[in-house]
Amino acid sequence: MNKTHWFRIYVLPGLVFQSLVIGGGYATGRELVEFFLSLGPRQGLMAMLVTAVVWSLVTAASFEFARSTGSLDYRSFFKNLLGPFWVVFEMAYFVLMLLVLAVIAAASGAMLHQTFGIWPPAGTLLLMGSIGILTFFGSNVIENFMSGWSFLLYAVYATFLFWGLYEFSDGISAAFDTAHPDGNWAVAGVKYAGYNLAVIPAVLFCLRHTERRSQALISGGIAGLLAIVPGIFFYVVLVGFYPEILQDPIPVSTVLAAFGATWFGLVFQIVIFGTFVETGTGLLHAINERVERNLVELGRVMPRSARPAVALGALTLAIVLGNQLGLIKLIANGYGVLTWVFIATFVIPVLAWALKNLLIRNTVNPGDKGTR
Repeated sequence: MNKTHWFRIYVLPGLVFQSLVIGGGYATGRELVEFFLSLGPRQGLMAMLVTAVVWSLVTAASFEFARSTGSLDYRSFFKNLLGPFWVVFEMAYFVLMLLVLAVIAAASGAMLHQTFGIWPPAGTLLLMGSIGILTFFGSNVIENFMSGWSFLLYAVYATFLFWGLYEFSDGISAAFDTAHPDGNWAVAGVKYAGYNLAVIPAVLFCLRHTERRSQALISGGIAGLLAIVPGIFFYVVLVGFYPEILQDPIPVSTVLAAFGATWFGLVFQIVIFGTFVETGTGLLHAINERVERNLVELGRVMPRSARPAVALGALTLAIVLGNQLGLIKLIANGYGVLTWVFIATFVIPVLAWALKNLLIRNTVNPGDKGTR
């Protein structure tokens, strides 16, 4: 096995998963504060470790389920997993997609306006154009972009951590040493994991390189770690600003301003914008894969030009509904319900399947091409 093939099997799915989680979740630091730091520095870190474990378990089980059933688009995946109830997940996924797309579109416009003085709608259009180009060229180009950008992201987050430890070590140490009442950190970790696991359907397209059970399980385990490490880097620096940072709507802006280095702020914002592009592309590519599978079953072929059309149509719908109908606020108010829907329709069923088919000795999987 050459290095490129090894990378596509074991590392690429995790990098795609990580890209979707960061752009759709903790890129601004708000979710890290909301779900973790609000529990107290130590309890929040424990909750993040719970999230990592849940992510690794569910991604490993999901990757093996997708491989063994040949379900590389989310419609096939959930029809095989849930039977006639697969539409429940699709409705929840569609709601999540609209929310995330509306948020990253608004955040892109605001971020580029704040950083470069660009007219906010121009930033949103730049995001739309980037997503349209990537979805037009399809899976291979999307894989290459996501993996390459992820390495840049890791480098920036590592710099963020080491610089933050150098500048704010006293505040970080003091916050971690302060006693806090025990919060429900285990539940918080599971809830955050459950919500973000809903992006796994957007990762399925890159599992076409996976051929064996061991490959699926190892790559799934790696995925959970790849997704949480940048978050831990970010979290540790945020701890240095505790408890004032709890009320900050965009914590990353406060931290970057404290660094006092304009150039690093620019680099960080550019990397985050690229992560928004990754997130939108991944979510919309999953829709394209779902549509293409439908057309194949009908004996038809999806034109390449239809891919950016579908993607940009969905993105435009998300922006319009989010701005005009207050959809973002509506869905945000139902956030807890959405989380438990994903846990009930995805996390529990796929883990139950794993217990039945992977953890019971001598179970034979007819779709397995090899267990080593």
